[in-house]
Amino acid sequence: MKISARNQLKGTVKKIEEGAVNGIVVIDIGGQDVSATISMTSIRELGLEVGKTAYAIIKSTEMMIAAGKMKISARNQFAGKVVSVEEGAVNGIVKVEIAPGTVVSSTISMNAIRELDVKEGGDVTAVAKATSVMVGVE
Repeated sequence: MKISARNQLKGTVKKIEEGAVNGIVVIDIGGQDVSATISMTSIRELGLEVGKTAYAIIKSTEMMIAAGKMKISARNQFAGKVVSVEEGAVNGIVKVEIAPGTVVSSTISMNAIRELDVKEGGDVTAVAKATSVMVGVE
């Protein structure tokens, strides 16, 4: 299966918190934890269990950029360095290295890029809600 989502992060299932309807799946991506809130039905159908290889998939439009650390409810907050900024007329694509060799992409407005002073080499935090993370397996 090929998908268009830019952020396809391969890792290992570290923990599964089961609920009545939904569960939280934590995937270790090179020392960074990514939390995904998905249905218990999906957890079972994907055969997810601790130690299994899985992908955390996040559309770049669901990845936010913050200048500095913030207290917010989003579980996934990845401090990193901006490796590139591709400017467009309305939106830009910001690529952030969150761990050695692990880069995530965020599509945000050019206004936000300017207001946050996002520049190559700068420190930012990439943020995604757990409900914005899909889980895939091979």
